[in-house]
Amino acid sequence: MKLDRTNSLTNEAKVHIIKNISCTTIVSQCWRKKMPPKFKFTREQIITAALDVTRRNGMEGLTARGLAAELGSSAKPIFGLFQNMEEVQSEVVSSANVLYQSYLQKSMTNKKYPPYKASGMAYIQFAKEEKELFKLLFMRDRTSEKIAENREEVRPMLDIIMKNLQLSEDEAYFFHLESWLYVHGIATMIATNYLDWDIEFIDKALTDAYEGLKYRYTGGK
Repeated sequence: MKLDRTNSLTNEAKVHIIKNISCTTIVSQCWRKKMPPKFKFTREQIITAALDVTRRNGMEGLTARGLAAELGSSAKPIFGLFQNMEEVQSEVVSSANVLYQSYLQKSMTNKKYPPYKASGMAYIQFAKEEKELFKLLFMRDRTSEKIAENREEVRPMLDIIMKNLQLSEDEAYFFHLESWLYVHGIATMIATNYLDWDIEFIDKALTDAYEGLKYRYTGGK
C-alpha cells in the first residue's frame, strides 16, 4: 500500500505550502508588470509615418506630438528608437531624397524625354506631386549648412552636356547652372501654388530655354 504523502501533512504544513505558492504567483505577476513594454514600432515604420506627416504639414508640422498621433501612440516609442526629433527629421530628409532620386531615375530611363531634359522634368514633376518634400529638399533655409561647389554631384549632367554640345567641363558646368535656374524657378512656383502649368507647356518651356542657352554657348552650331 502506497503512502499518501499529502494526507500525511498536517493542516499547518498544507497552509504554509499554499501561502508560498500564492506568494510566488504574486511576485511573478508583479515582475511581469514592471518589465518595460516592447516597442510597438520599428525605426522604418516611424520614419514612414514621419514622412507622411511632413507630406501633409511640412517639416514644421513634424513634432513629437504630431508624429505620435500619426502612429496612434504616445511619444515614448519614438524616443526609444531615436535620440531626439532632430534625428527623426534628418531621416525624413534622407527618405525624401531617396524618393526624389527615384523620380529622377524613372524619368531618365523611360526615354520619354532626352536624358538632360528628363532630369529637369523629373525635378518639376517632384515639385508638382510632392510639394512639401520638394520644399524640404530644395527650399529650406541653408544658413547653418556648409555648402561648397561639388561638380561630382552633377557629373552625369555635365557629361551629357559636354557630349551633346561639345563644350568644355567649365562651359558645361555654367550651362547647367543657368539651365537649372530656369528649372528651379518653375518648380518653386509650382510647389508654392503660384502657378499650375500643365506638363505639355512645361515641356515646351524647357525646350525653349535649352535652345536659347545652346545658341549662346555654341553660336548656333
